[in-house]
Amino acid sequence: MSTLTIYHNPRCSKSRQTLQLLTDANADVEIVEYLKTPPTAEKITNILALLNIAPRALMRTKEAEYKEQNLSNEELTDTQLIAAMIATPKLIERPIVVTKNQACIGRPPENALALL
Repeated sequence: MSTLTIYHNPRCSKSRQTLQLLTDANADVEIVEYLKTPPTAEKITNILALLNIAPRALMRTKEAEYKEQNLSNEELTDTQLIAAMIATPKLIERPIVVTKNQACIGRPPENALALL
């Protein structure tokens, strides 16, 4: 089984549940607390490609920072949205589980089991 990377926020119940499911399945999990160590633009771009979604679909649009930074502006480029996620990692949906060639968002947490 390949190593899974979970972009994890320990304060988030869905993130904790997803990590617990993976741990219970004896998965080899690398934990990245993305609020402390935000992913690079390259990593976010790779995650978006694996998920086959646009940057805005990876963002927590109900966060105050989303509104404050006017990120709903349709004129913003993908590069600008990715830069906003790096500058304000709280905007990144969680948890994200990634393998070498697959990814999922752990909402619901059971989504991550498909990567095992």
